[in-house]
Amino acid sequence: MVSKKENIYISLVFLAICFLATGGIFVKLSSLSPISTGLYRILFSLPLLYPFVRKNLKNIYLPDMLLMFFSGVFLALDLIFWNTSFSYTTVANANLLVNLVPITIIPLSYFFYKEKLSKSFFVGLIVLSFGIIVLINGKVTANPENFKGDMYAFIASIFYGLFLFSVSNARKRVPAKVIMFVAGFGSLVTLFIAMILTEGIQYPTTLQEAIPLVGLAIFSQLLGQGLMSYCIGKIKITLSSLLVLSQPIVAALYSFILFQEKISLQEIVGIIIVLTGIYISKKQSS
Repeated sequence: MVSKKENIYISLVFLAICFLATGGIFVKLSSLSPISTGLYRILFSLPLLYPFVRKNLKNIYLPDMLLMFFSGVFLALDLIFWNTSFSYTTVANANLLVNLVPITIIPLSYFFYKEKLSKSFFVGLIVLSFGIIVLINGKVTANPENFKGDMYAFIASIFYGLFLFSVSNARKRVPAKVIMFVAGFGSLVTLFIAMILTEGIQYPTTLQEAIPLVGLAIFSQLLGQGLMSYCIGKIKITLSSLLVLSQPIVAALYSFILFQEKISLQEIVGIIIVLTGIYISKKQSS
């Protein structure tokens, strides 16, 4: 049986996914280049976090500090590739491919934690993967630009998996808010170097340009990534990595509501299959 406490954390993961799914919308609305957009997502979130973590920073050991810093480097690399992918592929594809974190998480969990995975878990993963194929089939345009964007989003998923895995380790000893704050500096340094090397210094000059960046900082970084970091460690990291695969569904619903993008019957069928796969994996994991 699934405990009430575990159900609460699973519900919080889905809530985090709802916040994270706004990231693609804000990136699309941003007038800044992709890496610069990612940098301000992190930069604007740090002052908002500081009052809540100020008292906790003195009690952090150096190994954990380094682990959190490098988790931020992984998150920055995820943002660099993911934000750039929107210039070449669709929002649906980018949201899908960046969340293929089980490809990274499952081998790492088995190698480091010896976490056993049942046949039912893999059945759920197969069902879920088939649902995703059904969901996006027909949206993919076969041209080199789309392929390039899809590859960027897939590479981003590897770094996002490394971020979640490193956070799951630090989360055993450190509060989620402290992880997000320290990791933010790792992300900031990485994004700043990448911005200087590729795009040059950019900054918002009007309120209209700043609004999407603030939206990213509040909804995607603080509420989305922060809530996800809080839940990691409360449920299995492998299960968390499967739950995030529901993000393309949320992104499709946002696109339907905000941009009146139609959801076809095939997409609805794909959504149902994805949710079925998640249920099978969740039930066995519990």
